[in-house]
Amino acid sequence: MPDFAELASVSRLGKFNMGFGRSYSFVTAGVALLVAVSVARSWAAAEDTKQLDSRLLNIEQCNGSDHKTPESQIAGCTALINGPHETALVLAVAYNNRGNAYSATGDYDRAIADYDLAIKFNPAYEKPFNNRGIAYQKKGDYDRAIEDFDQAIKLDADYGLAFANRAQTYQKKSNFVRAAQDYDAAIRLEPKLEAIWNGRCWVRAILGQLQAALEDCNTALLLKSDDAAAYDSRGLIHLKMGEFASAIDDYTAALRIDPKLASSFYGRGLARIKKGDVAAGNSDLAAAKGLEANVADLFSHYGVAR
Repeated sequence: MPDFAELASVSRLGKFNMGFGRSYSFVTAGVALLVAVSVARSWAAAEDTKQLDSRLLNIEQCNGSDHKTPESQIAGCTALINGPHETALVLAVAYNNRGNAYSATGDYDRAIADYDLAIKFNPAYEKPFNNRGIAYQKKGDYDRAIEDFDQAIKLDADYGLAFANRAQTYQKKSNFVRAAQDYDAAIRLEPKLEAIWNGRCWVRAILGQLQAALEDCNTALLLKSDDAAAYDSRGLIHLKMGEFASAIDDYTAALRIDPKLASSFYGRGLARIKKGDVAAGNSDLAAAKGLEANVADLFSHYGVAR
């Protein structure tokens, strides 16, 4: 499941709106909604054309609008941060976006430092709280991550992506009941995001709520038919239901999309063994362990053992 980090956008318009990583992953490249921040007309009027063109290029890079590398986004945001005449609101967005770019490179400490500055320049800005929570989650500091998601939700009670990220963090803490509650809220607020349905499917499967979990996975696959994680989740449900042929079909579909998904190899191996195809099952189990050494322990944690 992807991490739902949120990019903000520095706009050339003269308005400002407040608004937007299984550890299949809820990573910094998530769903982004555009938030406009002010470009002061008096400042723009004082610029010559070359300076203005340069600044607009920095804005495009900092927004990630050029769809290039995180390094390009870092460069654009840094140029805005170091430039003259920027308002606190612009700086908050620039630090937030640069934090996302650092997070995309795996440099979570620098990302957190930038989110800290974004919050300093605009303490009412919910996005850097959400994004900093993801960075803390990636570092394994789940309690601090939850504190940040709590604050993001306090600032915006309809922040569906923060609920989804908090759900995943509770999931990582094996607090599946709280995770399911947060997925309920996230789905109410963001019903078209497939990853959230898949997240609740997975948690419900672990909790043994198999029919409800199956309905969630089916919804996830209606929204995105080529999602390996959703097929993998549905495979676990069929495995726990004793529907081994359906489990094999789902795990095979997942592996067709993601040939290195250890959980699908392991689940398919168990299903094949249960159906009597021991040789093929053992081959799948070996492939799974080659990809993820502790995969058997994970399945035991999910309530499924060989």
